[in-house]
Amino acid sequence: MRCPATVVLLPAFATLLAACTGDGEVPSPEPAGAPTAPVTAVLEVGARAMQDTAPVEGLDIHLVGFHPMKDAPHMQMEAHHFCRQVNEDFAQCALFDGTGADANLTGVEYIISEAAFARLAEDERTYWHPHNAEILSGQLVAPGLPHVAEKALMRRKINSYGKTWHTWHSRQGLQPGDAMPVGPAMLAWSFNRDGELDPALLAERDRRMDIDTPALRQSRQDLRSLARPQSGVDLLREHFPDAVAIPGVEQAPEDPPD
Repeated sequence: MRCPATVVLLPAFATLLAACTGDGEVPSPEPAGAPTAPVTAVLEVGARAMQDTAPVEGLDIHLVGFHPMKDAPHMQMEAHHFCRQVNEDFAQCALFDGTGADANLTGVEYIISEAAFARLAEDERTYWHPHNAEILSGQLVAPGLPHVAEKALMRRKINSYGKTWHTWHSRQGLQPGDAMPVGPAMLAWSFNRDGELDPALLAERDRRMDIDTPALRQSRQDLRSLARPQSGVDLLREHFPDAVAIPGVEQAPEDPPD
């Protein structure tokens, strides 16, 4: 598969990259509704030609990870994040269930630095999940980036936090989910121990996107020296009693397990 050249801006440098983020093997659920009418298609073509879509075009960082729902952690799905780094402390991402033209918009995630998290009110912090386990375990990837650029990106995200709302559960693990975004939005969390993420979900992602998570995990072990204890690491512990700690991932002592 040939991939177009893309300029990706990291905080310290700009690098010309060969970006390849397609995963068209996984179809997204087709939303219920009447087929697109010819007049609608014509209007879409006109809109693309005449309207400014700068906010969407700025979502130029692609990350792929996995989310459990905080209050229903066995409800898990792969999440494609298309993000814009607004400043050194804040990024915002649209979430999709794939990368094809038919991918469904499934939620939103805001990412903040450790410093920004520390400024939050105590009750607000309960909405924000930690990221160190996702990074150190190799769960979180930036597909298509050369290893050096991806490593630099992950280094910048160590000790960060995310606030994620899923509005459409279009997949339930490897199975199709809801055909429409029904029900309330659900707050998502992160996997912070080995054995919390469904291994079949990880294996399918790695097969489809040609990712070697064990090798990636090993290559990121030097980032452990940067990782500090985080709030929310122990939150799902009672739901996965057989899960084991990920080296370098620790619960912040000032934030006792729920």
